[in-house]
Amino acid sequence: MRFGVLGTGHWATVTQAAALATHPSATLAGVWGRSADKAEDLGSRYGVPAYTDVDALFKEVDAVAIALPPHVQAPLAVKAAQAGKHLLLDKPLALDPAAADEVVAAADAAGVASVVFFTNRFVPSVDSFLTANAQLGGWYAAHGTMYTSIFQPGNPYAGSVWRKEHGGLWDLGPHALSVILPLLGPVVDLSAAEGPRDTAHLLLRHEGGAASTLSLTLDAAPDATSFGFAYFGEHGATTLPEWNATQVEAFGNAVNALMDAAAGRPHPCDAAFGAQVTRILAAAERARSSSTIVTV
Repeated sequence: MRFGVLGTGHWATVTQAAALATHPSATLAGVWGRSADKAEDLGSRYGVPAYTDVDALFKEVDAVAIALPPHVQAPLAVKAAQAGKHLLLDKPLALDPAAADEVVAAADAAGVASVVFFTNRFVPSVDSFLTANAQLGGWYAAHGTMYTSIFQPGNPYAGSVWRKEHGGLWDLGPHALSVILPLLGPVVDLSAAEGPRDTAHLLLRHEGGAASTLSLTLDAAPDATSFGFAYFGEHGATTLPEWNATQVEAFGNAVNALMDAAAGRPHPCDAAFGAQVTRILAAAERARSSSTIVTV
């Protein structure tokens, strides 16, 4: 499968393009970015053409891997789907549920496959854990903490405008939900509160009565970073395992998943799941600003 990368930032460079350039069954065929100079630099790094016209890139590939801010990603994903290209998308799928639904509708109408790169879901240790425990069932509570500190000198994401504006709720929330929903199920309603250092605290009620809590920030004090997920159920308590893959390896697994989906074996993390996550995050944004319980 021939891929074009849309995006020229750190993630596109060190993860997506790197994984595609070394993948045994995929080909990195070209790159496109909003900055022609950055696209040229990225193309030169991997020895592939840089395109100034995204439609010209679409004509040369079977699929696109998108590494762009969510409000830029969604309309380009629609355009790619309409051009008949399979979609390997980043999280969050969009900032607006309507925009996310447009991606789903475009992919369905064109009959193209879609996978959203929720990184944890393509790490073998995490995937095996979620699969086994979803089959076990009986989970009635979970708690996740994601405290990172990206706005420090030298951090490759420190200059990310959309992350600065929308914070951990939208950047870390998709990661958190991707490992909560498989065990506790869809979210019915939620409440949210703002904490110091732009921390979002969420209380989620799931179908069937399970509940979960999430605490998320991109701006934790440098010595107060933390990551962990704990689950509680009828069979005991457990925690999310550590990764046994690099980000590049995880993205390679997502490439495999997209090729499988194009061959008729869809992956749970498709555009429809990405849209579900977007709806939850939009509801959390409303709940945080209104101090009310919001139905998803």
